[in-house]
Amino acid sequence: MVLKSMKISTVMKCVQGSPCSLHLNIKGTLSLDENIRGLEICSFSLDTQQSQCTTVRFARKKPKMLNGKKVQVQFNCIEVNVAQHIYVTMKTIPNYCEVKLSQEYYVEDCRNSDVGKYIPACSAGKFEYNVDRARKMISVNVSNFLQDQDYYIRLCHKWFTCEDVGAFAVIKGKESLKSVSLKYSQLLPCLCIEGWLAVPDARRVQLCPFENDTKVLWDNIVYNPATQSLAWEPACPVLVVVNLCRLMKSNDYCEDIENSSKNSSEKVKYSRVDTHPRLCMKFTTKQGSWVKCPFAHGEFPAWKMRAGAAAEQIRVFFTSQTKAQFSVLVCNRTQLATCQSVGMHHSVSGGWRTDVDYSVPLQICDIHCGFRGQRYGDGNPAKAMTHRMKSAHSLQ
Repeated sequence: MVLKSMKISTVMKCVQGSPCSLHLNIKGTLSLDENIRGLEICSFSLDTQQSQCTTVRFARKKPKMLNGKKVQVQFNCIEVNVAQHIYVTMKTIPNYCEVKLSQEYYVEDCRNSDVGKYIPACSAGKFEYNVDRARKMISVNVSNFLQDQDYYIRLCHKWFTCEDVGAFAVIKGKESLKSVSLKYSQLLPCLCIEGWLAVPDARRVQLCPFENDTKVLWDNIVYNPATQSLAWEPACPVLVVVNLCRLMKSNDYCEDIENSSKNSSEKVKYSRVDTHPRLCMKFTTKQGSWVKCPFAHGEFPAWKMRAGAAAEQIRVFFTSQTKAQFSVLVCNRTQLATCQSVGMHHSVSGGWRTDVDYSVPLQICDIHCGFRGQRYGDGNPAKAMTHRMKSAHSLQ
């Protein structure tokens, strides 16, 4: 019953010619008895793990006459930083039976009007930047911060926190030049410039100038031919709906494939995907839709064919990553771009990563190979040819 209450607030100390500072204002109420000689007040920063303690002594000329009297104690000499998380304790001197009052306290941050206006740590700086795309460099000029303090600046990717992208740079407070150049690997919408004063618990300011440039996010498509899986993983956090779609020949419209929609901000993966040139991925956000066709330029061959002449036969070999039915059409080349069918049509099956050997008569001058109506030709039967095939996910 000796310690009655403890109240904490923040006060600002401003001396002409010096920057303002923040201090804890601690008020305690206790009931005196003849054995109490004073109070000990301690603050412990949960951010920096540092503590400060002070004592308040009572002058006791007639201690028995003060027994039971309530006394208020005020102390405001503990300096703190902006937005600091503090744990404050108050106990008597001497301390009996570990009796004490304790309280957690959050110091105001720079959103407070007075703190933001008068505390130097809230003058986090103002950025001006220039991008050199050829050298992949961002030049940053910093103003509006304490000129005698060092200033840190870095590039970071903003997820839940801003994650480092390379080393940070230091602008020395004594240097007249207040600019640095930072190297980047890719201009992503989550790439930000972050800066802060080299003081404890300094406020950080961020500038994310590329946040509307989302087109680069849709390029991160990966196809694994061994597992036939097609995956996309965002390089930055984004809310997006992903679909597989068929690119129509008539009007370049991409028609959604049924049951392929995935709503995700993380990795999207499709299994057993055919590498058809008109099979695409569609990305839809609040800003619009983008279509990417990873197989349009032949980077991912699904099957190969090679041919060779031996013992009055032309031997045709197919290598396929997927089970499929191939056809060989025998024809006579009448012109450079024309091959007339002689009515000999042959079929052959190919399996998972297997070679299929098929022989046709030697008198033909050309071979056309195709699958489900598509034809591919080459005038040199010994030349290896790379084509595509259709499977369960093929576009008709």
